Amino acid sequence: MFAPAHIGELTQVIPPELVDAVLDETGARERRLRSLPSRVGVYFVLALGLFEHLGAGLVWGKLVAGLASRVPQPSEKALRDLRRRVGVAPFRRLFDVLAGPLAQPSTPGVRYRRWRTVAFDGCGSLNVPDHERNRSWLGRTERRHGPAGYPRLMLMTLCETGTRGLIAAVFGPATKGETDYAHDLVGHLTSDMLLLADRAFDSNELLADIAAQGAQFLIRATSVRRPPVLALLPDGSYLTRIGSLELRVIEAEIHSRTADGSDFGGIYRLLTTLSDHRTDPADHLVRLYHERWEIEITYLALRHTLLNGRVLRSKDPRGLTQEMWGLLTLYQALRSVIVIAAETVPGCDPDRAGFTVALEAARDTVVSLAGTTPVTAPNSGFDLVGHIGARVLQALLPGRRMRLSARIVKCGTSRYNIWNRDGRPRDSTLITAIEVTVQPPALPNAYDPGRAPTGRWDRVCRILAANSNQAMHARDIARLLGRGGSGLPLSRLNAQLCYWARKGRLIRTAPSTYKITFPDALTSSTGP
Repeated sequence: MFAPAHIGELTQVIPPELVDAVLDETGARERRLRSLPSRVGVYFVLALGLFEHLGAGLVWGKLVAGLASRVPQPSEKALRDLRRRVGVAPFRRLFDVLAGPLAQPSTPGVRYRRWRTVAFDGCGSLNVPDHERNRSWLGRTERRHGPAGYPRLMLMTLCETGTRGLIAAVFGPATKGETDYAHDLVGHLTSDMLLLADRAFDSNELLADIAAQGAQFLIRATSVRRPPVLALLPDGSYLTRIGSLELRVIEAEIHSRTADGSDFGGIYRLLTTLSDHRTDPADHLVRLYHERWEIEITYLALRHTLLNGRVLRSKDPRGLTQEMWGLLTLYQALRSVIVIAAETVPGCDPDRAGFTVALEAARDTVVSLAGTTPVTAPNSGFDLVGHIGARVLQALLPGRRMRLSARIVKCGTSRYNIWNRDGRPRDSTLITAIEVTVQPPALPNAYDPGRAPTGRWDRVCRILAANSNQAMHARDIARLLGRGGSGLPLSRLNAQLCYWARKGRLIRTAPSTYKITFPDALTSSTGP
């Protein structure tokens, strides 16, 4: 008797030689002859992700269905023991081997100029079994109606937006927060990448870490940021300094017009290291930022296509960790097959390849054993991509259409069940036009040094003007006003200065540090 060591046609992506090498490297290979060797355990865990809707015994039946020879018929306990014996390390190492950019430089939709576009974001909606050991690790999510029914796992990935392939991933308790997990992914950025990210990732420390890797970034800033205007650019964007970084800020209003004549819009403030307005016009970068949403489709494939919204299987942290690395490895293997198939069609964007089609085709090959061994002399284009690739190419989706719909959660207990702040249609609606308007910053009011001082504002202006318009700390301004250098008067003055800065009357160059603008202090910059 022998046990099945395959996962259908995906065995060509994860061959037995690779599995054996990973088992040897992590010290997880069996030490005596077994009916269920460790190699079989690796493929079995991957098959659990492929057939998430089936129990362990039925998944084993899928693996052995196409084998003519006698095979072991293990019990559920034997399969659990097999998973425990293999452990976590082989799956994490296997993912590390497969993870990385998938597309060739010439593949459509994967690059902006010379940079590969990538994005990271978190997914906190992965439910795990409500078991004491899982709760001790992940805690319990609190909601307005009480604690959530299941503990939840936070998954954070770095994704290639053009192919939705995974470059790196981390996961753990949701209490750690997306920003902390993002720091764990920054080390995987390279100098040929352009990172796209949402508002949660605009902290000074994280921006500095990303820039230190040599990567470029285009990140949406939170609305509370008021970066100082150092120089205006002809396209309406401006240069600023955040911490030790010299960045470019793009403030734009976006309007989407739908087929029924409706108009929906919003204001975006983007921070980027691409400071040259001639090679990277502001409206081009605003439109590029939309590619960030491709990572949401990655989570759609993981959460709803692979898992079909189900709760994960494992009832302890070690099993959950193994299961997650197995799912991520399986996802990356499927994506690699999809990209290879799409690249055989000239000019085909990988966006057009259906993940569900590839998943169902992969399931079929497990039972039929189609493509389990590589074809040495292919006779047609379909042979180059195999059974899964052929199915994908036969069912290519049409080109991406511009659509919008309301952002709501279809869950009666969710506070976002009826959340539709901008009045978008609940059904998906075609967009006929998108208008991007770059908004130059509101410059501070110019100070007239010839006017006599009449109040605190005028006295502060005199002090700043006498300092050759250099930035001054609030403590120094308070001392010159005769209000003391500490205590309540200083705090009140600091609040007043902060208010004037928000109103555009002063420029805040650093915490509690301000300067005033003369009529010729701000001029348009012709260079980056």
